[in-house]
Amino acid sequence: GALLVASGYAASVDLSVKSGVGSGVTPVQKVIQLMEGMLAKGKQEKHDEQVQFAAYKQFCDDTATEKKRDIAEEEDQIEVLKADIEKDTATAAKLTKQIAQHDEDIAVWKGDQKAATNVRELEKADYDAMHKDYSESIEALNGAIAVLKKQAYDRPQASLMQVSALNSLALIPDSVKRTIDAFLQADPAESLGVTAPEAHGYEFQSQGVIEMLEKLLDKFIAERTDLEKTEMNSKHAFDMLMQDLTAQIEQATQDREEKAELKAKTLQAKADALGDLEDTTTTRDADQKYLDDLTATCEQKATDFESRQQLRAEEIEAIEKAIEIISSSSVKGHAETYLP
Repeated sequence: GALLVASGYAASVDLSVKSGVGSGVTPVQKVIQLMEGMLAKGKQEKHDEQVQFAAYKQFCDDTATEKKRDIAEEEDQIEVLKADIEKDTATAAKLTKQIAQHDEDIAVWKGDQKAATNVRELEKADYDAMHKDYSESIEALNGAIAVLKKQAYDRPQASLMQVSALNSLALIPDSVKRTIDAFLQADPAESLGVTAPEAHGYEFQSQGVIEMLEKLLDKFIAERTDLEKTEMNSKHAFDMLMQDLTAQIEQATQDREEKAELKAKTLQAKADALGDLEDTTTTRDADQKYLDDLTATCEQKATDFESRQQLRAEEIEAIEKAIEIISSSSVKGHAETYLP
């Protein structure tokens, strides 16, 4: 290779001879100067290319490092977003079940309120009817007793209608009604010719009826009092039940509203995370493609650089060999002999 390089300059020797006449520079020296100039230029170009490639390689390394860091951060972000989405999905599903349970509880409690109200209305209607019967019976008994306590000859015949009216009351026992009928049929006021003993006997019978009615009156008063207490207790129990059910419904409604709001926020957060995941994945893929393309380009340029550096090294080595050959004593001697 060096011989070819040396012979390549043979054509320039003549020119060198002509231009070198009278200058004190021999043709061989002129060739050596030209070749040394080429050598220096080759080395400089090789060095310049090394500097240029070093800068490019630094760009490749820095950019690749930056992209790898970005991709790693994006991968971490993707994992976080996937975890958030999974968590939000589970939370929303759990809240959906809890909301459904609240809806079911509220429906059941409202049903209990309606059923309890229906029962209460029936109880109140029964109470009102029974209380009315007791009150009417007590009032009638008081009136009948007042009439009977008057002397037989002191009370008008019409006043016995109050006693007779007891037979129309539902609460009056049949045995009492029969006694009243028997008593009324024996009323001496219907005949003015009764003797004193007969009147005395009637008054004795009247006292027995009074005692019977007074016992019945006491019984009715006591039963009405018990009925009122029972009604009061029933109403209190109903009020307490309704208060408890209302409190449970209000609390469940509040809990449901809070969970429905939390579910809406959770689903919105999930939607946002899905959007971020899509964007981050797109960015990651773009960065990865850029990194792959950059790596391929940098590797190709590195291969090209190595090839050019090898070629320049071979050229420089060939020039150096040529200079060495031309500078040898045999070549110099030969030139001095044949060249002017």
